[in-house]
Amino acid sequence: MNGLYALKPWFARRLTLLRRRLIRSDISPNSVTFAGLLCAGAAAASFAMVPAPWAVVPVVVFLTARLACANLDGSIARETGKQTRLGSLLNEIGDRAADLLVILGFLPHISLPLVLSALLASSAPSWISIAGAAAGVRRINGGPMGKTERCLVAAVAAASGWYAPAALVVIVGSVVTAGVRLFQVAVLCNRLDGESGRRGEGDREGGNGVGDSGRGGEGRDHDPLSGRL
Repeated sequence: MNGLYALKPWFARRLTLLRRRLIRSDISPNSVTFAGLLCAGAAAASFAMVPAPWAVVPVVVFLTARLACANLDGSIARETGKQTRLGSLLNEIGDRAADLLVILGFLPHISLPLVLSALLASSAPSWISIAGAAAGVRRINGGPMGKTERCLVAAVAAASGWYAPAALVVIVGSVVTAGVRLFQVAVLCNRLDGESGRRGEGDREGGNGVGDSGRGGEGRDHDPLSGRL
């Protein structure tokens, strides 16, 4: 269930000219990550300071720029050979912080407990994906309430002024997404464990020992730089 994440290749193609220009200008991937964080902060400030429906224009502009930066930092890193573990770390922190900043923009309009609930719930899908990557399986992305969907809900709230319903949609959708991702990660982990067990049996029968068989899936499916990707 990829949701709007399925549009990522289409969106990436729309950014081709901008990506090439940034590469020619020697803009670092980390700078693009930081720019995305600034765009998220600007979207949150627009929520807080501009009333609906006028807020929808700056919010859509800044959230689109935030999504563009989230796409560009990884593609620039790959094309320029600048993938680093530090870049992967900064990418993950920047992505999580940008999501939280956008939701904080709801604070002047709805109660603090509702905002905190939305903050906590919206983080859960990412925790599951990161935990799965740490366990050695591929990174799980997509909806039904991923990063793109949260931006869409935020844009609707900015246009309508329905901040509390939007926060509830984020909470419920994020909890469902966390459950879907947890199920997918569990299936992948069981599959890799089964493959490792079968390889271990084969090694013992062939007299090769079991040295690293328990980690057989890890190197194949988990790239330490996957956060930047």
